Amino acid sequence: MTHLLGDLAAFALALGFSPLHLALVLLLLLGPQPLRRGGWFVAGWLLTTALAVLLLLSVGHGLLLTMEKGSGHRTGLDLLGAGALLAVGLRELLEGRRGGGDPGWTGRLEQFCALPLPLLLTVSAALEVASPDNLFLFAKAAGGLLEAGLGTAQEVLGAALFCLVSALLLLLPLLALALAGSDRVLPLLEAGKRWLFSRGDLVVALVSLALAGYLGWQGIEGLQRGLAA
Repeated sequence: MTHLLGDLAAFALALGFSPLHLALVLLLLLGPQPLRRGGWFVAGWLLTTALAVLLLLSVGHGLLLTMEKGSGHRTGLDLLGAGALLAVGLRELLEGRRGGGDPGWTGRLEQFCALPLPLLLTVSAALEVASPDNLFLFAKAAGGLLEAGLGTAQEVLGAALFCLVSALLLLLPLLALALAGSDRVLPLLEAGKRWLFSRGDLVVALVSLALAGYLGWQGIEGLQRGLAA
């Protein structure tokens, strides 16, 4: 159980370390109605994460997928994820070297933040589930819960923990603004936004390459177990 909780927390933190969504929440908190719009944005992230994990759990149970190390499903998922994330990381590194200034995605964030709130939440949810990094992190979290063979209540509790930890980096600036007030927090939020804008590609590349290395190692270990069985 300790190993499972550690894996869930690691995957959740990697999921939450999304420069795009972090920059979006910072822009919302720097704009009009910050607590309302920022609060709904974080709530939308939590709901999307919960639905994605619960859907994968339902599919896994329905297909009777085996997710222990060495199984075909687990090994295939790890190796496929490693390849996809390696491609994403290398692409971001190359784009970061070619271009100067802020990453290309930063230019569209102001437009996103100006959208009506329901449309903004819809776009945010679509971006969250469209990322290859996020999809494999969802799958790894659901796979870990399936492998543990937990009861329904424990699986739901594990999924809830994963969702909460994934939202921590989004919740922190929101709670800081609510508790400390705008005078103290807004300069820090502005500095955080500038940092993300200037290093967003590098952050995405490093997270993707780290996850690719981890999943590749897990996949190779799974292959070795499968061959030894």
